Amino acid sequence: MSLMPVADALRKLLHSAAGEPPRPCESVELCSALGRVLADPVIASADVPPWDNSAMDGYALHSEDLRRGIDSGLPISQRITAGMAPQPLQPGTCARIFTGAPIPAGADCVEMQENVREEHGAARFSNALRPGQNIRPRGQDLAAGETVLQAGHVLRPQDLGVIASVGMAKVKVCRPLRVAVLSTGNELVEPDQPLGPGQIYNSNRFTIRAALQRLGQEVVDGGILPDDPELTRTRLRELTREADVIITSGGVSVGEADYLGQVLRDEGQVDLWKLAIKPGKPFTLGQFDDKPVLGLPGNPAASLVTFVLLVKPYLLARLGVKRTEPLVFPIAAGFRWDRAGTRDEYARARIEGRQLQLCGNQSSGVLSNASHADGLVLIRAGAVFEQGALLDFLPFEGLFD
Repeated sequence: MSLMPVADALRKLLHSAAGEPPRPCESVELCSALGRVLADPVIASADVPPWDNSAMDGYALHSEDLRRGIDSGLPISQRITAGMAPQPLQPGTCARIFTGAPIPAGADCVEMQENVREEHGAARFSNALRPGQNIRPRGQDLAAGETVLQAGHVLRPQDLGVIASVGMAKVKVCRPLRVAVLSTGNELVEPDQPLGPGQIYNSNRFTIRAALQRLGQEVVDGGILPDDPELTRTRLRELTREADVIITSGGVSVGEADYLGQVLRDEGQVDLWKLAIKPGKPFTLGQFDDKPVLGLPGNPAASLVTFVLLVKPYLLARLGVKRTEPLVFPIAAGFRWDRAGTRDEYARARIEGRQLQLCGNQSSGVLSNASHADGLVLIRAGAVFEQGALLDFLPFEGLFD
């Protein structure tokens, strides 16, 4: 069986997500909307700013009056602070004005206070000014009726400020997915239990849970599932009634005790399996009782890599997010690579100076170096290169956000 390229697998995942019913929506207060996905576009109901205002502390005037102002000064007819409604500017005068304050009718420019000298209630100007200088015009940021943010946008802190600027206190967002997390394997033990012969602590469930929580999804803890086909069928059936998506780790390879893959083939369906990726080759997408099952490899580094590259985009697409691809930056390699592989490899790496360095042992069973890495570097199948070659780097900040 040939291995499926990662790009093809991702397309199948996104196509599968597009075939699922749209998520229900709810209206939430802005203070609770961080990280949520917009269900409707945000439309500006008014201009932002709603009136011409001063870009700095200074003096508002009409530029045609400036000749007389340079010679003898312009009388200061009013003082305008932010939050007040000014009077129309009297011809031949200027107004003391402060940053953000509305421009009075009749004024068409502002001179910064550093270039003005006050004497006996008049302002003396030393520079020529042009109409519009140092004025932030009405609607400079947003115009009434303009689309502020599109549906499918994941709300960030700056987005909440923009939405507030158009006077909205609530937004309509998609409800989170309920995602069941299930670990498989007789060898797994919870961290607070003593280890028996041949056993290891279950780390994948904590990585996956935390990643889901960071995405704002609801987690259904499926616990640890022993290597037993009947228990596997029963647990999957239970979780299909509780969750929208089931994520498993382990049990999807070709070993005799890898019952999850067997159960999916016998009683559900397998839509993709075995990818041209390192680590993460056994990644699986299947269905059980019409619920999607995303099977991650049991090795912890492979589970981490396949979650951020494949599972996260799938979940975002289920929520209606339009842009699911991760941030990628070209950065020079601080190492040489002379062993061409047969699969795209996503290695844990850190940035030192302006170059990438690999973080120790890249085995799929090694997770600790992910804590010392800044992200993943893509080493494409068949590639060999010298130090200084530009490689695609995927920062963890973008992969987990």
